[in-house]
Amino acid sequence: MTRPARAFWLRAPGAGEIRPVTLPEPGSDELQVRTLFSGVSRGTETLVFAGKVPDSQYATMRAPFQEGDFPAPVKYGYLNVGEVEQGPAHLRGRTVFCLYPHQSAYVVPVDAVTVVPEQVPASRAVLAGTVETAVNALWDAPPLLGDRVSVVGAGMVGCAVAALLARFPGVAVELVDTDPTRAEVAAALGVDFATPEAATGGRDLVVHASASAAGLQRSLDLLAAEGTVLELSWYGDRQVQLSLGAAFHSGRLTIRSSQVGMVAPARRSSRGYADRMALALDLLADPVFDALITGRSAFADLPDVLARLSAGSLPALCHLITYDGE
Repeated sequence: MTRPARAFWLRAPGAGEIRPVTLPEPGSDELQVRTLFSGVSRGTETLVFAGKVPDSQYATMRAPFQEGDFPAPVKYGYLNVGEVEQGPAHLRGRTVFCLYPHQSAYVVPVDAVTVVPEQVPASRAVLAGTVETAVNALWDAPPLLGDRVSVVGAGMVGCAVAALLARFPGVAVELVDTDPTRAEVAAALGVDFATPEAATGGRDLVVHASASAAGLQRSLDLLAAEGTVLELSWYGDRQVQLSLGAAFHSGRLTIRSSQVGMVAPARRSSRGYADRMALALDLLADPVFDALITGRSAFADLPDVLARLSAGSLPALCHLITYDGE
């Protein structure tokens, strides 16, 4: 028996729509999931929505269950939580996370989902992909006991990193952003806050996630001698200009990249993708992460929501999409 469902598609850059789809009958190694919530990853998805993915990055930027190709038409997204309707007995009725686009129901291989722990609400579990990125970042550049750490850029990823850093004993964490209202989020996460101009210097580690050249430059300026900037930003097709005079060489400063597409080298021999995702979901048992969900809308409104997010008229960290009645 096939089943009807609905999916969000980017019809053309800046124009989204909800389309009907027909789900196939799940095979012996597949399951059918009814979506409960999906999350809009604001930075990446507005880049896709605006058609600004560079040609050279089409393959790198593909989501696991993407359909179509950049710039459009394309079905894109990767923060989906649902309930298993058909599949192996031990999974039926369980809440699962999947790197699937915004769609009311879908069929995927069994190994494409991760069971959400019972202590993690389904609505919070949409953050698993973002927290997974933060976990990988801190495997790439973990702080030492007593370190002074700044996170520049209080978007989804930056806030997730700050939330995890706040758990490290003896580590002083400051979240830095141009938007002073992010101070409320910082307080909820249990870290300090500063605007770029007032940010504290002499930092051992700075995690940069503002996706701006100014933010990266400020990150370098905040470092102590022999400090490291861990770069998490995705710039799309924008050029980045830096001033590498002053203390860059004399202070032996480091800029290090981190990207979630591969498990960090420090853990690659002992952890796989499934381990990293399971850890991210376990960490989401902490209600502090609710501070990253800053709004919610019905699935039917998603085309308008993405247009507003892309235009900047709807400020958000993670915007939650609900599927009641789908």
